Amino acid sequence: MEREIILSEVQYKAVRSSGAGGQNVNKVSSKVVLSFSIEESQGLNDEEKEIIKQKLNSKLTTEFVLILNCDEDRSQLKNKEIVTKRFIDILEKALIKPKPRKKTKVPKSVIEKRLKEKKSNSEIKNNRKKLDF
Repeated sequence: MEREIILSEVQYKAVRSSGAGGQNVNKVSSKVVLSFSIEESQGLNDEEKEIIKQKLNSKLTTEFVLILNCDEDRSQLKNKEIVTKRFIDILEKALIKPKPRKKTKVPKSVIEKRLKEKKSNSEIKNNRKKLDF
């Protein structure tokens, strides 16, 4: 993953924020929408593209375009920084390969301890029974 190339391929669009906010919300386009096409990216190799398509399947459109929004701040510049940071984090997390799980064997001492506990429990319960004379 080549970060500089990817960041140059990202497209930003400023949109009016929705919801409450008084008179300012009707005039200022502070919400930022980031869109990134995975298919057309030069910063990702084919293997990385496939991994991203699988892991981010629910966040992609049918044309494999990732769209992120940010309207947390009143400043368009800050929203752009936030959404860019979020975009990089999402891509990096998607490309992390999980470590393979190593099977571990249960130690003999643990098995013996469990069996001993079971045996003592059964003896306690057997002693509660009424004796037949």
